[in-house]
Amino acid sequence: QLQACGGGAVQAGGFLRLSCAASGRTFSGYTMAWFRQAPGNEREFVAAMRWNDHAYYVDSVTGRFTISRDNAKKTTYLQMKTLKPEGTAVYYCAASSSVILSNVRNPGAYKDWGQGTQVTVSS
Repeated sequence: QLQACGGGAVQAGGFLRLSCAASGRTFSGYTMAWFRQAPGNEREFVAAMRWNDHAYYVDSVTGRFTISRDNAKKTTYLQMKTLKPEGTAVYYCAASSSVILSNVRNPGAYKDWGQGTQVTVSS
């Protein structure tokens, strides 16, 4: 089970940190990811971190967002700075123990999903 939190309303240029706490699993071996979905759009890959701490980002957030994980706390984080209005969406965390490298950006590769947290960026 995944529990995401940390969303909110900020102005463009602002900062938020999302958290996703996992329960009932061996967290360290999982690939953890963040996706987002704006109204009328498909779910979009944002960032992922594999078991070996290798991180992957969608180009539009590279340099502004940072994914990290704390295996002892079974929690993954998404630090988002210099937020833009186009970043307004519901952000979801996802987890999977069996995502191959070529599939880290594919939402269909993840079996477990959090409930989503709303991020609203105003201009």
